[in-house]
Amino acid sequence: MTFQGFDFDTWLSLPTSILLNEAWRVRRQYFDNKIFFSAPGTKGYENEYYRNNRNRFVAISLTGTSCALNCDHCQKKLLHSMLSCTTPEKLLATAKELQADGCQGILLSGGADKSGAVPLGPFMEAIKKIKTWGLKIIVHTGLVSEEIIAGLKQAGVDQVLVDVIGARETIRDVYHLDYGPEVYQSFLDLCQQYQLEVAPHIVVGLHYGRINGEVEALKMISNAQPRHVVVVVLTPLQGTPMARVTLPSVEKCGRIIALARLANPRAQLSLGCARPAGYERPLLEQFAINAGVNAIAYPSPETIRLAREMELEIEFNDRCCTLADE
Repeated sequence: MTFQGFDFDTWLSLPTSILLNEAWRVRRQYFDNKIFFSAPGTKGYENEYYRNNRNRFVAISLTGTSCALNCDHCQKKLLHSMLSCTTPEKLLATAKELQADGCQGILLSGGADKSGAVPLGPFMEAIKKIKTWGLKIIVHTGLVSEEIIAGLKQAGVDQVLVDVIGARETIRDVYHLDYGPEVYQSFLDLCQQYQLEVAPHIVVGLHYGRINGEVEALKMISNAQPRHVVVVVLTPLQGTPMARVTLPSVEKCGRIIALARLANPRAQLSLGCARPAGYERPLLEQFAINAGVNAIAYPSPETIRLAREMELEIEFNDRCCTLADE
């Protein structure tokens, strides 16, 4: 059971306790004792240990609240939490104002067009100019073309983020796209070809709360050998077809996190910001720490206390978790 030619089937057959023990061993083998707790400005975060600065790292939608796909898990609702900049001129002006107010970085996102891509083309020159001001820029791209990938590399963006989906029926039923999972492998391969840093995300339970394709997505990600991997969990949103779905158990989510660590032993592994609230949130974060994550977004106070008890070196920051180690 070596990591060269990682055998997913063998690891999947093991009890959870063994998976977690091995994941923690691998984490200790390749990383120091530090854990990063991230709280970017998408939402306020305050407890007895830390309070974030919401102006430090800001999410921007380049399409406002518009999205051609209207995916079943979101239906444009996540776009409402972002600043709207639907023209290059507005983006430049907003970035300048944010930087003057102490902003250090921005996440560029937005709704997708009918091909599954965030329409970044018209903004490329503006992005390139903003990079010269010294701001960090990460971009949630969707399935953009090779031309856009090349343009983002030339513009000097720090990272691109993409949800990697491993089941054709999830792509069809949730994203309303007629693609197979191979399009994500092609996207990751292109990013690697252009040496554009990509932080792939696994969305556990995306298929209406079912585990369906997550392991296949992990296989594609491990083939690409990224520096960062993020695991998130479906968040049922009111007013969407998934508002009342039953989520995977915390143990099932924890197994996916452990597999992500084992299959990507040298990658910075994060439990990202998208995950449901509720009484199981601290338990999920506890699984994540024991599965060897390097970063957790918006950790609960219980998780911070656990990290202290484990004598981990804690570092708080206001950046997205994929930039936590910078």
